[in-house]
Amino acid sequence: MKLQVISINGDKKSSIELSDKIFTSKLNKDLIHSVIGWQISRLKPRTAKTKQRNEIKGSTAKIYAQKGTGGARHSSKKAPIFVGGGVAHGPKGAVYKKKKINKKVKKIGLAQILSEKNKLNTLHVVEDFTTEIKKTKLFNNFLIKNKLLNSLLISDKNSKSMILKSAQNIPNFKVIDQEGANAYDLLKYKNVIFTTTSIKFLQERLAK
Repeated sequence: MKLQVISINGDKKSSIELSDKIFTSKLNKDLIHSVIGWQISRLKPRTAKTKQRNEIKGSTAKIYAQKGTGGARHSSKKAPIFVGGGVAHGPKGAVYKKKKINKKVKKIGLAQILSEKNKLNTLHVVEDFTTEIKKTKLFNNFLIKNKLLNSLLISDKNSKSMILKSAQNIPNFKVIDQEGANAYDLLKYKNVIFTTTSIKFLQERLAK
């Protein structure tokens, strides 16, 4: 398949040849759901931690005799119902099991989301940025002119250094490296923009 390349200056038009296998694949919602679930589970820091009753310092002796007191039966002061005792069912820190997913499924998920973006005409390719754009207004005008607001720009490293200063203050716009392309960001933004270099590298990576 061919996709038109957006010119930065708008004075010339060209196209780029892309793999049909990657950019026209069929969407599998269950697979995408599993990829997104895996990614979100990795985003959680899992740092909250409370002490269980076996982690509280103190005596394990019963606080009073089990029978003859007329009161309820109790064990030690470390029980969760007492002040200073353990916490029942509290967060346990970084011991939670994280979801696992293999590399092949991640690649297929990326390809399917990009294919869906292509079907919706929200997948775009722009020329590599060879000169630095210093003004936010200039870059924002470029996005407005090409109807590319609310976009994720997946860039090669050279292009990223040329636009990072001007792009970082634009709302609903994010710039990431090609190596960091992920399903969550692809779905979060309406448009996905590649530079010519970054889409070639990503295509090679997904084809392996």
